[in-house]
Amino acid sequence: MAENEAVKKTKMQLFRYDKAPELVEAGIMELKPYSEAQKSGITRMVEAGYIEGGETRVLFNIPGFSLVYAWFKPGYPLPLHSHDTDCLYYIVAGSIQLGTETLGPRDGFFIKADVPYTYKAGADGVEILEFRHGGGFDFVNLAKNQAFYDKAIESITSNLESWKTVQRPSESSR
Repeated sequence: MAENEAVKKTKMQLFRYDKAPELVEAGIMELKPYSEAQKSGITRMVEAGYIEGGETRVLFNIPGFSLVYAWFKPGYPLPLHSHDTDCLYYIVAGSIQLGTETLGPRDGFFIKADVPYTYKAGADGVEILEFRHGGGFDFVNLAKNQAFYDKAIESITSNLESWKTVQRPSESSR
């Protein structure tokens, strides 16, 4: 049976966080090619401990629709980037700084496909849901200057120890 036919016949599907694969493992995000400067910067970020600063899990993915949960810890440096699908974001707990706006629990924002954006996790970090009209999407890293990577590594280095023990904003408010 074709996958689209199977989806049409499914009346309901459950998903559970503890069974959700990491975003990279799920294979629904395609990293677009990086320049040599971006490769070097990202490699340095990973070596400094970047992976410790966030968690992303694919909660739900069917053709034409996906739901990703992300937890970015305080000080997590999210590069300026874009995706090839529209995305609706909903903040579960914590906060973000998006341009001049501070958004908190129950707030959200919409980003049209191919529009560059970034945000900063607030003082307690952020737990955010990403709803996409599409099962797969790309990640185009638009952070091109060395100054971004130097500042990102500084943030990683200064936050790494606290990242190891920080609670999710949804757990620390209980």
